[in-house]
Amino acid sequence: MSQVKELQHYVHSHGMPTKGRILLVASSPSVSKQTGWPIGFWAAELTHPLHVFQEAGYDVELVSTAGGPLEMDGYSNPTDPSGYSAHDVISLGYMQKDWFNEMLSETKKLTEVNPEDYAAIFLVGGQGPMYTFRANPELEQLFLVFYESGKPSAAVCHSTALLLDLKKSNGELLVKGKTWTGFADAEEEYADQAVGMKIQPYRIEEEARKISGTIFKVASPFSSYAIQDGNLVTGQQQNSGAAAAELVVGMLDGKP
Repeated sequence: MSQVKELQHYVHSHGMPTKGRILLVASSPSVSKQTGWPIGFWAAELTHPLHVFQEAGYDVELVSTAGGPLEMDGYSNPTDPSGYSAHDVISLGYMQKDWFNEMLSETKKLTEVNPEDYAAIFLVGGQGPMYTFRANPELEQLFLVFYESGKPSAAVCHSTALLLDLKKSNGELLVKGKTWTGFADAEEEYADQAVGMKIQPYRIEEEARKISGTIFKVASPFSSYAIQDGNLVTGQQQNSGAAAAELVVGMLDGKP
């Protein structure tokens, strides 16, 4: 007798009431001190989680570190001449929608929102967060409010720079005793070799492994990899945003 397999995945129907709102936080535009490039957020780390959240029935609101218009990293744009992200049809699809481009054209500053209005927080990665997220007291406070209230609190790729220094209200590092992930040294090496220069001012994995009492893990380069430890969710890189978002949805929907 043949083996029977069944697969069921919830998809929120058009017109049904939403289940709640999720706060996305992205980096405002900046300039890399390493490369001189204009930097911001990585497209797939916004659009792929957005797709997961919308399909699961959640509304999203996008805010940024400084407010105003946002810019995606050039290599993450599927229409970029480099072709680096030409395969990213999810981002390309969203880029055809007026509401998506309007969302990017004007964002609130992260201090302008009330955490009580949202079920979870999700930090969008990219090159910008290496400068705009780490040691950002406003973002630290916002993320901590979500985390310490027990809400799903997620960070992907270079947005995990926030976790390198973030301390809880009791003065302990948030990642103490936690298992988590972020952009891997091997992935940084690949990117550096691809462009012929050192791209980032520091490396997430290298810095994380200096922290005692925490477990930092990475999977094979550029594989989809996400970790949930308590209500902290982390994803390794741009291919991990959907997986991290699925873990957030699982917590919100009460899935084991």
